[in-house]
Amino acid sequence: MYEYIQGPVAELAPAYAVIDAGGVGYFLNISLQTYSEIENAASAKLYVHYVVREDAQLLYGFASKRERELFRLLISVSGVGGNTARMILSTYSTSELQNIIATGNAVLLKNVKGLGLKTAQKIIVELNGKMLDLSDVESGVAAASGGNEVYDEALAALMMLGFAKAASEKTLRQIVKESPAISVEDAVRDALKRL
Repeated sequence: MYEYIQGPVAELAPAYAVIDAGGVGYFLNISLQTYSEIENAASAKLYVHYVVREDAQLLYGFASKRERELFRLLISVSGVGGNTARMILSTYSTSELQNIIATGNAVLLKNVKGLGLKTAQKIIVELNGKMLDLSDVESGVAAASGGNEVYDEALAALMMLGFAKAASEKTLRQIVKESPAISVEDAVRDALKRL
């Protein structure tokens, strides 16, 4: 129903934002990730997910379409509601979450407050293939914008795998310089061979 809401930030807290759009204040539930993106902004544009329940109508706001898409994937898993998905996105950045799911790291995912091991495993099983689809879309966008996002995501993946940041950065800079249109997946594979 709503794609995004844009306007002055009337009120802001780590769990919600009130955006004044044309004289109407919209209360949006947000993650800590979105909070940090708009923390010092006078106005903001938040992508919206609208939920209608028997007892409530809720708006969830996200600083990026990518975060919103991850939220929608998370709530598609049986047993994961809006607040749990928001908690997951508050604990991990979008790239970290994609890497956790892609590598099947349920132990790391269950570190989210209120999330048990079984639910974490269920999220990984149900979303593993969908993360690749999301990565392909993001890689295309990143390649068109010069590859910075590919670099960031690949660096996050390597660091989660335990590689030193300095060595990973040096290797990835070289890889992106050699192949500006490389995908995140290929950049990580190439870096693993070189490190």
